[in-house]
Amino acid sequence: MAGFTVRKVKLPTPETYGPYVYSGFKPGTTILKAGHVKSEGRRPFGCDTAYDRDSAVPMRDGVKLCTDVFRPADSEINQVPAVLLWGPYGKTGNGLLHYENMGPHNCGVPRERVSGYHKFEGLDPAEWSERGYAIVNIDSRGIGDSEGDAIFWGQQEAEDIYDTISWINERPWSNGSVVMAGNSWLAIAQINFASRLKHPALKAIAPWEGATDIYQQSRCRGGAPQIAKFNQMIMASFAGRHSAEDMPTMTKEHPLYDDYWASKRVHVSRIDCIPVYLTASYSSMLHGFGSFESFLTMETKDKWLRVHPYQEWHDLYRADMNDDLQRFYDRYAKGLQNGWEETPRVRLSLLAMDGSKAKSIIERPTESYPPPGFDQQVLHLNASTFAMQESSPKDESQVSYPSHNLSGSADFTYTFLRACELSGYPLVSLHISTASAEDMDVHIQLRKLSVDGELLVHHNYPTPTPIPPQDQTNVSTYLGGTGMLRASHRVSIEPQHYLGDQPFYRHDCSEPVPVNTVVRLEIPMWPIGMVFAAGEGIMLRVSGHSKCLPETKAMTMTEPEDHNPENGVHVVHTGGEYDSFLRIPIRYT
Repeated sequence: MAGFTVRKVKLPTPETYGPYVYSGFKPGTTILKAGHVKSEGRRPFGCDTAYDRDSAVPMRDGVKLCTDVFRPADSEINQVPAVLLWGPYGKTGNGLLHYENMGPHNCGVPRERVSGYHKFEGLDPAEWSERGYAIVNIDSRGIGDSEGDAIFWGQQEAEDIYDTISWINERPWSNGSVVMAGNSWLAIAQINFASRLKHPALKAIAPWEGATDIYQQSRCRGGAPQIAKFNQMIMASFAGRHSAEDMPTMTKEHPLYDDYWASKRVHVSRIDCIPVYLTASYSSMLHGFGSFESFLTMETKDKWLRVHPYQEWHDLYRADMNDDLQRFYDRYAKGLQNGWEETPRVRLSLLAMDGSKAKSIIERPTESYPPPGFDQQVLHLNASTFAMQESSPKDESQVSYPSHNLSGSADFTYTFLRACELSGYPLVSLHISTASAEDMDVHIQLRKLSVDGELLVHHNYPTPTPIPPQDQTNVSTYLGGTGMLRASHRVSIEPQHYLGDQPFYRHDCSEPVPVNTVVRLEIPMWPIGMVFAAGEGIMLRVSGHSKCLPETKAMTMTEPEDHNPENGVHVVHTGGEYDSFLRIPIRYT
């Protein structure tokens, strides 16, 4: 790879790394009898299952990857399709990351729902062996006992997946069909592969919430490095016998979008023939944009999008959604004529938020995304009234907020007089200045207001008891849509975009913001979906740092994570020649 050197860091070994639950290297096959449980309270296996442990999968460069396979015990006689689950978090319930420690109430995944043999963010082998599939849990390159150095997506991972599919296809239990599944990294791995290579045995993929650009959508969203504690947690979840790509260091060394980040970009438009079942939600601060972008830009005609109202892990283990996923797989991996093609191309959820007088819309069929029938309404900011209005204020006014402050913000409200829905991509056009520095990190958030003006939230999964505010995390609780931009990156804008006039930033160049000079920032927001009763409203919050909840309680910020100077101040200008506004996709009902 030309133009950059990949920094690496030595990994802790699996057997010595305390947080990594390592159970040894034990190649061989065990028959797990129907009713077998890994531990008390876990899901039992529904059929006799062959557990092929620590099999060596050869790569084209001589590296061997370590995999576990769970398959119906009679599969060497009655061959089955394989579900490949690709990721670095431990191949069979042995990694650092578990739902139990990521959010309140087990993140909505009951302990008895899964067997404990499942890979983090992957399908459960106890369930899918009974459904007539083999589950292939692999430790990707460099993880656990897999050889080589651990990597973040890109061409190398795609080649490894290709070689693994070939290996699966040669097993005596394989019917010649492979599919892929999983959330987050496991989802990105699927589209990364399908955008780079094709394998005749890969019959379908199901990337349930992923991302297409690690710089734009995660590491440096809006051009500003962010979620440092989350990124450190991901690195801390790796264990292996060699090294790993040091993504935190690469982020520091490559603050602008360059060849390094381009090598990680998933060009989903190149996915032109394979059937794809995608999901998306509003709850994730990591996957929202990429999940929708994948659906919008894939060229394949066989694609379906389900926008659900939950957190992704809760959705992954819903029994009815596993039934739905099986219908998709059965159609393409087993060739069953089961009517899957009649499934609506888009199933769209819109959130009412807890305590609203409106009701959430759950997976309503529609023909496309963004959904038809929505208009673009412009609401103009007025700093003198702290409100938004339908006409631009004639008089100029301004409001300021401390830019490096956990509570500092400028807030603008608007009340809907009629019931309505919001669905699609909002945009904020903001006139802003500072006397404190030659740059600004600017964050925006769209919150929902009750008829009494109270800020509402949406809890992402059902819980037996309410989650106290102090225990709420981004995993458990959705506050509202977001956008962000480092002001010096405004010069990298590309007004033309596949989303029409929604701006796109290359983030490949920057230019200082002159002190005490008003600049106009066009800040695109990630997709939103909300429903309102008459009298409910919205609040547009402008701040110097993210107002989202932390990913986990351990990541709660004690200091703002932004580039703004201590004691700095941002000034928002409205009215007159400074027409600052919010544009929303709206349909009155």
